[in-house]
Amino acid sequence: MLCTLPVSTEPDNSGKRSSRVAAVCLGLLCVLLAGIIGLSVYCKSEEIHVNHLVEQTCPAGWQHFESSWYFLSTETKTWKESREDCLERGADLVIINSDKEQKFLFDLKRGVWIGLTDSVNEGTWKWVDGTPLTTGYWSPNQPDNGDGKPEYGEEDCVHIHEEQSPRTSWNDLSCDSKLNWVCEKVL
Repeated sequence: MLCTLPVSTEPDNSGKRSSRVAAVCLGLLCVLLAGIIGLSVYCKSEEIHVNHLVEQTCPAGWQHFESSWYFLSTETKTWKESREDCLERGADLVIINSDKEQKFLFDLKRGVWIGLTDSVNEGTWKWVDGTPLTTGYWSPNQPDNGDGKPEYGEEDCVHIHEEQSPRTSWNDLSCDSKLNWVCEKVL
């Protein structure tokens, strides 16, 4: 028995068709790669642009940490005067939202007013934006409202006590005491 293969008299185009498909796929891959590279360059330039804007608009005397700028005073004022100074700067007394932020402020190594008070309702601690205190970093036996001793007066404002540890450094104090303060401007 003889085995024969069919023979076509038409030209073989399968090689050309494969080459065309490969060329089209390669072309699409190049377009996709160019798009990814272009997007990457655009995103990097936007990041550089944003960082440059932060550097340009951060006023002298302010420090950048995470998503805020902080101003540490070089003079001392009452809590109310400190807050007024911050408001004039387009900021407010600092509101502490995380352990990292607390440590950053503690590491300034100064006793400073923060934006926490119970002056509206004794024992109900609120931040300057009206939000209630949920996490505190109180020193042992604080807040104590002066232990009821008349010489201390009402202790309705909070400061970071620089001689404690970051986790236990808040103390309530008379709002009329004069301390340094920290203003915060959220980006």
